[in-house]
Amino acid sequence: MDRRLFLATALFSLTPMARAVALDRWQSLPATPAPVVGRSAPAEVNGINLFHVDLGDGSPVVFLHGGLANSDYFGLQAPEVARRHRVILVDSRGHGRSTRDAQPFGYDLMADDVVALLDHLQIPRASIVGWSDGAIIGLDMAMRHPDRVSRVFAFGANTQTSGLNPDYDNDPTFAQYIARARSEYARNSPTPNEYEQFLHEIEKMWETQPNWTDEQLRAIRTPVLIADGQHDEGIKREHTEYMAATIPGAGLLILPNVSHFALLQDPLLFNTALLDFLES
Repeated sequence: MDRRLFLATALFSLTPMARAVALDRWQSLPATPAPVVGRSAPAEVNGINLFHVDLGDGSPVVFLHGGLANSDYFGLQAPEVARRHRVILVDSRGHGRSTRDAQPFGYDLMADDVVALLDHLQIPRASIVGWSDGAIIGLDMAMRHPDRVSRVFAFGANTQTSGLNPDYDNDPTFAQYIARARSEYARNSPTPNEYEQFLHEIEKMWETQPNWTDEQLRAIRTPVLIADGQHDEGIKREHTEYMAATIPGAGLLILPNVSHFALLQDPLLFNTALLDFLES
């Protein structure tokens, strides 16, 4: 059965009252989960300390969070996946508990950080679970480091700046997220007083990157699932469909009644889709 059809059917088998609650999920921003318990440490890679948490056993799965966020956002996914896989949660450079250097933020640079972390952990290949910027990093790895990537679950990605809705930052949910990121940055970062500069530099990256060509996307041979929420605040639906149509063999999955923050809004639905892809 088509994944989109299966998930939509599961949702609408709920009682009328449950459906009414579900229909409001996409307008909410549930609390950030508590930090995941595991083997946590910074790794010295590419001139920075890259914080990561390692838990579970089995085939490795690397979780990469969205811009401004940190690895805690996968707290509702990582323990479930770790029942069957070795899970590595990463705080991207300058995010969460990781440090950064003077280099400008960029997707190529952050993808190289992940590859360096895999080297540090002696992991030849891993599946990538990416949300937003993390999904872009996963696709970057599939293009530039294909031998290190088993498959990519890319939720809420864009491959061109034109794929972003121009007024995404005016959306109430996204504005709430940016405000939350400020307090989380102050609590977690080695440079807690530099959020304004951090935000400015990330927004500059969003304005200019990525801008990959059709030829670059068509060169991807890694199994990819392009996924997004039905009500994504930031990514244009036609762009999501374009990515799935352009990457050879890529699947397309639109989760109903959730937004860019589906991993928090409906973790059961998100996890069902994720585990189905990882184990297909």
